[in-house]
Amino acid sequence: MTKSIECRKPKTHRGKRMLAKREPKIVELAKQSLMLRGATASTTSLQFVKDLHAIKRMQSTYFGQRHPLNPFEDIKPIEELTQKYDHSLFAFCSHNKKRPNNVVLGRMFDHQLLDMIEFGVEQFKSLTEIRNSKATNLGLIFSGDVWHQNEEYSKCKSLLIDFFRGEAVEQVRLAGFEHALSFTAIDGKIFLRSYKILMTKSGTKTPHIELEEIGPSADLVIRRTKLASADLFKRACRTPSAAKPKKVKNMSKDVFGSKLGRIHMPRQDYRKLQVKRGRALRTEKSPKKASKLSKK
Repeated sequence: MTKSIECRKPKTHRGKRMLAKREPKIVELAKQSLMLRGATASTTSLQFVKDLHAIKRMQSTYFGQRHPLNPFEDIKPIEELTQKYDHSLFAFCSHNKKRPNNVVLGRMFDHQLLDMIEFGVEQFKSLTEIRNSKATNLGLIFSGDVWHQNEEYSKCKSLLIDFFRGEAVEQVRLAGFEHALSFTAIDGKIFLRSYKILMTKSGTKTPHIELEEIGPSADLVIRRTKLASADLFKRACRTPSAAKPKKVKNMSKDVFGSKLGRIHMPRQDYRKLQVKRGRALRTEKSPKKASKLSKK
């Protein structure tokens, strides 16, 4: 068995900053991906991993040297690499006669494997084969009922969202959506298509949307899976209490997102209201006051 990386006390300010950066945070930063090349990677699987690295260039690290690894037989070397470089996602490409054009996508939790899925790449078109393939600000689209009906596809959707999502933002401009990745699950395959979003004038406030296909494009087939148990997945998805929004008393939101407030007031005496009253509502005078007025 391989030994885990020892964490020694830092002796320099640079080491202290590095360990402080790797400490768990209430609001985590964008997840980093580690792209690995296997010892027998084919041109198709290698180019597919390179295209993933190009899409996630700001949150990805690519290792071009050959790694004689097999994630489904021994995951320890990959766990050590992800812990060493502080990455929580990985992609591994390989090729053999039994499983040609093979790509494995996986994610880590607490420097240990959470889950991973093996894909077969078919009908692949690279970024270099399609013109005007440069785009930023990625958006994800999932089509098909299988994503909600099958547990395996549901975990696959969760993995793909984790793999391609960027930094969390509160507000997004409409013009900021320039690139869309579409995943369509049908007939036992996942059709990956990439589109560039073009916005043209339509004469109204809402622009006219056109889609232009760019790379990468591939048909993915799920081969082997290694999914997390229900307890481990629940522990990985747990939100710390400090990150949960604090509930404000007597405040709520409707279906349209409008903020509503409830005001508590003491019971009011309507007889003391300074309003103009009609004769029917006036109080009758006492008999003593009425006799005095008649004598005058």
